[in-house]
Amino acid sequence: MASLKLLSAENSLINEFMRDLRDENIQKDRLRFRKNIQRIGEIIAYEISKTLSFSPARIQTSLGIKESALFDEQPVLCSVLRAGVPFQLGLLEFFDRSDVAFISAYRKHVSETEFEIVVQYMATPSLEGRTLILADPMLASGRSLVATYHALLKNGQPKRLIIAGLIGSTEGLAFVQKELPEADVFLADCDNELNEHAYIVPGLGDAGDLAFGEKL
Repeated sequence: MASLKLLSAENSLINEFMRDLRDENIQKDRLRFRKNIQRIGEIIAYEISKTLSFSPARIQTSLGIKESALFDEQPVLCSVLRAGVPFQLGLLEFFDRSDVAFISAYRKHVSETEFEIVVQYMATPSLEGRTLILADPMLASGRSLVATYHALLKNGQPKRLIIAGLIGSTEGLAFVQKELPEADVFLADCDNELNEHAYIVPGLGDAGDLAFGEKL
């Protein structure tokens, strides 16, 4: 099994941003809600960057040579629409030369509590031999994330899979680790409960609706 990085396990500024995301009064400000998702994406991008591969490099300044270490390659960033948009913007602020992909997934309900995952749209570069960062803000049941990853494999087999999320559930995390044992997972926070509708409790609500408005 690959690694799990839970950022809330350490005291840091990310807990302040997560508090604002969860607070039902603060989250009424859509602009602030989207901005907090983006800022958490930036923090997670920095944490991910520590685990990528680097090689020695020589940088010419106006006064001499500086020895440093730079990325061997840029990752591919892929977000699960639609709440993934501000999250991906945060990742892209730091991985600013990366290739970018998009994929949609939604729950098609067959009953009040049962649903199947439908992947409807995908735009992506070749993933063959690349490092893929798959960003899905809410890792609830984990089924959407697993379904989108398998759909992405039509465009090549990544050499490394990194999953980035805002909030996961312990049940969804266990499902993803079982189905995608090769994945390295980075979460801002994780909640223990998943209710009968497969929503994270206490969670924060519907991230897409809070960011962009209610959908039909």
